[in-house]
Amino acid sequence: MKKFKKGMSLVLVAAMIMLVGCSSSTNTNTSDNSSSNESAEAGTSEAGETSASNGSVFKIGAIGPSTGGAAVYGLAVQNGADLAIKEINAAGGINGTLIEYNFQDDECDNEKSINAYNTLKDWGMQMLVGSTTSGCCIAVAAESANDNLFQITPSGSSVDCINSNDNVYQVCFTDPNQGVGAAQYIGEHAVAQKVAVIYDSSDVYSSGIYEKFVQEAANQPFEIVSAEAFTADNKTDFSVQLQKAKDTGAELVFLPIYYTEASLILTQAAAMDYAPKFFGCDGLDGILNVENFDTALAEGVMLLTPFAADAEDDATKAFVSAYEAAYGDTPNQFAADAYDAVYILKAAIEKSGATPEESVSDLCEKLKGAMAEITVDGLTGEAMSWDADGAVNKAPKAMEIVNGNYSLIQ
Repeated sequence: MKKFKKGMSLVLVAAMIMLVGCSSSTNTNTSDNSSSNESAEAGTSEAGETSASNGSVFKIGAIGPSTGGAAVYGLAVQNGADLAIKEINAAGGINGTLIEYNFQDDECDNEKSINAYNTLKDWGMQMLVGSTTSGCCIAVAAESANDNLFQITPSGSSVDCINSNDNVYQVCFTDPNQGVGAAQYIGEHAVAQKVAVIYDSSDVYSSGIYEKFVQEAANQPFEIVSAEAFTADNKTDFSVQLQKAKDTGAELVFLPIYYTEASLILTQAAAMDYAPKFFGCDGLDGILNVENFDTALAEGVMLLTPFAADAEDDATKAFVSAYEAAYGDTPNQFAADAYDAVYILKAAIEKSGATPEESVSDLCEKLKGAMAEITVDGLTGEAMSWDADGAVNKAPKAMEIVNGNYSLIQ
């Protein structure tokens, strides 16, 4: 087993990023939505030399929503991967070979995600970080499986992302694990005795978590007193669902949903003078950044997520400092997962001895073999390893929003 740890100071990298600038001809990645016939500048070092004597590079693509309602997720993934790639390139690349990077916007639309994948294929992508959201990841995974192209998703949490796709691996927890983990945490820590659930039945992420939460709740010392669904066509008015939760005496409302809808639920709950405890999963990460949302309403919200930006370990502090310097924002779990995804790729490439001259399929076969052998210490988990089906093994962390910040619950 090989354990891989990041060695270069992120703070030093952040300084380099600010000095070089994103538009410089020495930039070691391309993160705009360039068309497939535009060559990236990522294959050159600061001195203008190619990464190897034969001019080859590893070409990593990434997909996610950088525009639209889910942009906070895609931008975080784009930036997290970007920062890791700049760091690796600044340290000399992977076994002396630099990385070329191309991120494509899919607007959280399945068809556009497939189009983005095809654009990246035309560009020469050899490995994929993405897609960011579960629905898009499932759609793209069907394509990458046919091509036998190695895919690692930072945040596509549905089991359908990896089921029957032996080329796809996850950095995030699967939806079933999140549902089970949330029920166990609520029960084992006696957070509440009466629980209501509001979930999106039209979304694979939300419904997948909900189903496993209900199953595990039967083993826990709390009662689900209300379970109300909404759909993508009706996700602005939650008065009926909230009234049902209130009437049944729910002390806690479990929200296995994304932050946009959660912010509306918290706002509408406050308007009807209903103040239960709210508990969610990684989809709630980003709620403090919703435009025009009164973040005071999120005080006390709990969620299970693998990353907290205010953690005191050296790796997290260095990452947050570098990320804030480079992008002017505090990183969320999605940024950390994407950052880890790139380092996981690095570890797998180093373990396998893969080179960029190999075909996409041969490269994928080597990386699949390496994933069964490596462990990686990352921002989102220590000694991360992967099952044969592509699911990650790591421990979740419980967070609570306190004074407008995510705080790790000890």
